[in-house]
Amino acid sequence: MTDEVIARIDVAPGRRWLGVGMIGLLAALLVYLAMSIPFHLPRQLGLLAAGGLAFWLAMAMHRSTSVSIELTGTQLRDGSGMVLAEIADIVAVERGVLAFKPSNGFLVRTASKQARAWKPGLWWRLGRRVGVGGVLSAGQTKAMADTLAAMIVNR
Repeated sequence: MTDEVIARIDVAPGRRWLGVGMIGLLAALLVYLAMSIPFHLPRQLGLLAAGGLAFWLAMAMHRSTSVSIELTGTQLRDGSGMVLAEIADIVAVERGVLAFKPSNGFLVRTASKQARAWKPGLWWRLGRRVGVGGVLSAGQTKAMADTLAAMIVNR
């Protein structure tokens, strides 16, 4: 097995900006609502906290979606080099309608538990499951899922 990139999924720019923009708009609306209601400190603090959290999420999504997802002969990783899953550890790839997966994405089940991690809009990892998708290009995601499934079958 080589470390050469077999498949790559790039972020769809329109989906990225739409996602970041919607969460940013939510943050702005929550802060505006907190400032426009008559003085009621608990409600205002709650709305400001929710607005701050939404703004933080928009910034985190903007940072995390600046990289792509790469499939090599040994790893599924993101463009920054963070390993999502080792190919030898992958048990199955799920793309079905009822699979608990991100939008336009796929779910990878691994044999061993891994540390929790999350890059908003790109991928998440929880226990034995890795979800890839969100603001990624749908065609490239489908092609990578098919390639990964073929690699698992041929293993």
